[in-house]
Amino acid sequence: MNYRHAFHAGNHADVLKHVVLLALIDALKRKDTPFFVLDTHAGRGRYLFAAEESRKTAEADAGVMRLMTLPRLPEVIERYLRAVQADNPVGALLAYPGSPLLVAQAMREQDRLAACELQPEEAAALKALFAHDRRVQVVAGDGYAAIRALLPPKPGGHKIGRGLVLIDPPYEAQEAEYPAIVAALRETLARWPQAVCAVWYPIKQRRSLQPFFRKAAALPANSALLAELQVRPDDSPLRLNGSGMLLLNAPWQIDQAIAPALPALKQYLGEAGASTRLEWLKAPR
Repeated sequence: MNYRHAFHAGNHADVLKHVVLLALIDALKRKDTPFFVLDTHAGRGRYLFAAEESRKTAEADAGVMRLMTLPRLPEVIERYLRAVQADNPVGALLAYPGSPLLVAQAMREQDRLAACELQPEEAAALKALFAHDRRVQVVAGDGYAAIRALLPPKPGGHKIGRGLVLIDPPYEAQEAEYPAIVAALRETLARWPQAVCAVWYPIKQRRSLQPFFRKAAALPANSALLAELQVRPDDSPLRLNGSGMLLLNAPWQIDQAIAPALPALKQYLGEAGASTRLEWLKAPR
């Protein structure tokens, strides 16, 4: 079983990923027309902090839990914290909502989500979570293959022109994952050229990411934006020093929406040598 999401639920990487993800969803909601979201590596959708995997690392203590104790944060972070709290009893934080649950909570009646998960146990939990939500389709299978099967989106036989593809693989193959991601992005843009694409990636040593960035910037998207949070210097390939989100076809002014979050996350979640990055690999045309 892939326990990456369970072990690290609510850590600094989840915080960055979900702050950006919710900012993207809010940007899509500015128009009344429906949108479609494909989550290629969805996990189980909800993670209990009391579960053995979470207790082993306690990474949420230095992530979402720390932010919850602070009195005043930029609105883009506060919006994320409200979404996390909405999946918990008032005054308590017992569970962490994964990407598909955060998306589903934020969607409207006319919007649709397809959430894919390869691991059978995780997929079963995901199906149970959304058993009564007709807006959500759970796919037990390979998320990369789902790009070919589900794009361009036509849920219920009705074509949807706008939306987001979230690619958040477990990186069990380490560097070998990046060619698969680039191929998936190329397939997505060929099938659905206007799609917003969001890729989460780990930072252990940033220089190792340069070939991936070059290939991503060369894809036929209108723009490519990086948003990164490093909680410590990227001087060790053996630990997660930070993470980033690569956004292709980024919505208008999304960089301005994300920007206030980064210095605050660096201040409150970072160690000595922490840093952030918000940079266009390809500026919008």
